[in-house]
Amino acid sequence: MEKAKILDEKAMGRAISRISHEIIERNKGIEDIVLIGIKRRGVPIAKKIAEKIYQIEEEKVPVGVLDITLYRDDLSTKVEDAQVKGQDIPFSLQGKVVVLVDDVLYTGRTVRAALDALTDVGRAKSIQLAVLIDRGHRELPIRADYVGKNVPTSKKEIVSVKLEEYDETNEVVIEELI
Repeated sequence: MEKAKILDEKAMGRAISRISHEIIERNKGIEDIVLIGIKRRGVPIAKKIAEKIYQIEEEKVPVGVLDITLYRDDLSTKVEDAQVKGQDIPFSLQGKVVVLVDDVLYTGRTVRAALDALTDVGRAKSIQLAVLIDRGHRELPIRADYVGKNVPTSKKEIVSVKLEEYDETNEVVIEELI
């Protein structure tokens, strides 16, 4: 059951714009920057950030896709008969600043799994983390470098990021667990 709308489409656009500007500023441009979206909702967010960076810098930033399914530490409780659904990183990570992109940062376990998966792909110069929503409740010592919005939540709530690619709308809502 929907409890509150955190971001509407315009606010989401502003958050992505802010993250994009911060990535450019922190890295003093976009040389050696690559974006890698964590499947599933991190991918369209990474693509939106890449589009915004292109509008600002007039240069394209490569975007890759990372599937972390087999790297999760809760795999046995999440997926029976897990299979890699594919990742698409058509560029080398060597000497690159990887900006890992996800929708919601919660316990930190997804990011930890993504870091393990990235290590198997290649050795980046550095890895930064961009998330649309940071909702707190960390179980691991992980912090995002770029945050669209910090949203204090209860563990009884779900932060639902809705994207036009999957949900025909762009918004973020808090839903109450029943």
